[in-house]
Amino acid sequence: MPAGEFKARCLRVMEEVKKYRTPVVITKKGRPVAKLVPPDAPATDVFGCMSGTARIVGDVEAPVLAADTWRAVGRRSTAQRARPRARRKCR
Repeated sequence: MPAGEFKARCLRVMEEVKKYRTPVVITKKGRPVAKLVPPDAPATDVFGCMSGTARIVGDVEAPVLAADTWRAVGRRSTAQRARPRARRKCR
Protein backbone atom coordinates (compact mmCIF):
# COMPACT_ATOMS: atom_id res chain seq x y z
CA MET A 1 0.00 0.00 0.00
CA PRO A 2 1.49 3.39 -0.94
CA ALA A 3 2.36 5.68 1.99
CA GLY A 4 -0.02 8.41 0.78
CA GLU A 5 -2.93 5.99 0.71
CA PHE A 6 -1.99 4.66 4.15
CA LYS A 7 -1.82 8.22 5.51
CA ALA A 8 -5.32 8.97 4.19
CA ARG A 9 -6.88 5.73 5.52
CA CYS A 10 -4.58 4.83 8.41
CA LEU A 11 -7.26 4.30 11.11
CA ARG A 12 -9.37 2.13 8.82
CA VAL A 13 -6.30 0.11 7.74
CA MET A 14 -5.31 -0.45 11.38
CA GLU A 15 -8.79 -1.73 12.20
CA GLU A 16 -8.67 -4.13 9.23
CA VAL A 17 -5.26 -5.44 10.29
CA LYS A 18 -6.60 -5.99 13.79
CA LYS A 19 -9.84 -7.62 12.59
CA TYR A 20 -8.45 -9.88 9.84
CA ARG A 21 -4.97 -10.36 11.38
CA THR A 22 -3.26 -9.76 8.02
CA PRO A 23 -0.11 -7.60 7.77
CA VAL A 24 0.05 -4.58 5.45
CA VAL A 25 3.28 -3.44 3.77
CA ILE A 26 3.57 0.33 3.36
CA THR A 27 5.64 1.52 0.39
CA LYS A 28 7.29 4.71 -0.84
CA LYS A 29 8.00 4.89 -4.56
CA GLY A 30 7.21 1.18 -4.82
CA ARG A 31 9.74 0.13 -2.16
CA PRO A 32 8.68 -1.28 1.21
CA VAL A 33 9.41 1.07 4.12
CA ALA A 34 7.21 -0.32 6.89
CA LYS A 35 5.04 -3.26 7.78
CA LEU A 36 1.91 -3.00 9.91
CA VAL A 37 1.26 -6.30 11.70
CA PRO A 38 -1.41 -7.35 14.21
CA PRO A 39 -0.31 -7.63 17.84
CA ASP A 40 0.54 -11.01 19.31
CA ALA A 41 -2.17 -12.76 21.25
CA PRO A 42 -2.11 -11.70 24.91
CA ALA A 43 -0.03 -13.99 27.09
CA THR A 44 -1.98 -16.15 29.48
CA ASP A 45 -1.38 -15.72 33.18
CA VAL A 46 1.05 -18.32 34.49
CA PHE A 47 -0.32 -18.18 38.04
CA GLY A 48 -2.40 -21.30 38.53
CA CYS A 49 -1.78 -22.67 35.04
CA MET A 50 -0.79 -26.08 36.45
CA SER A 51 -3.79 -26.27 38.78
CA GLY A 52 -5.37 -29.72 38.74
CA THR A 53 -2.53 -31.42 36.85
CA ALA A 54 -0.99 -33.27 39.81
CA ARG A 55 -2.40 -35.71 42.29
CA ILE A 56 -1.24 -36.74 45.74
CA VAL A 57 -0.41 -40.40 46.11
CA GLY A 58 0.27 -41.68 49.60
CA ASP A 59 1.27 -39.80 52.74
CA VAL A 60 2.95 -36.49 51.91
CA GLU A 61 4.26 -36.09 55.47
CA ALA A 62 5.91 -39.51 55.76
CA PRO A 63 9.70 -39.64 55.33
CA VAL A 64 10.96 -40.68 51.92
CA LEU A 65 13.67 -42.92 53.39
CA ALA A 66 13.71 -44.93 56.63
CA ALA A 67 15.70 -43.47 59.55
CA ASP A 68 18.53 -46.06 59.31
CA THR A 69 18.90 -45.31 55.59
CA TRP A 70 19.22 -41.58 56.36
CA ARG A 71 22.04 -42.35 58.81
CA ALA A 72 23.84 -44.43 56.19
CA VAL A 73 23.47 -41.69 53.59
CA GLY A 74 24.60 -39.03 56.05
CA ARG A 75 27.87 -40.79 56.96
CA ARG A 76 30.95 -40.03 54.95
CA SER A 77 33.46 -42.78 54.37
CA THR A 78 36.84 -42.64 56.16
CA ALA A 79 38.50 -41.66 52.87
CA GLN A 80 36.14 -38.73 52.52
CA ARG A 81 36.70 -37.60 56.12
CA ALA A 82 40.49 -37.76 55.80
CA ARG A 83 40.56 -35.62 52.66
CA PRO A 84 40.17 -31.89 53.38
CA ARG A 85 37.65 -30.04 51.32
CA ALA A 86 38.97 -27.80 48.57
CA ARG A 87 38.36 -24.11 49.13
CA ARG A 88 36.90 -21.96 46.45
CA LYS A 89 38.91 -19.03 45.24
CA CYS A 90 37.27 -15.64 45.53
CA ARG A 91 36.85 -13.79 42.31
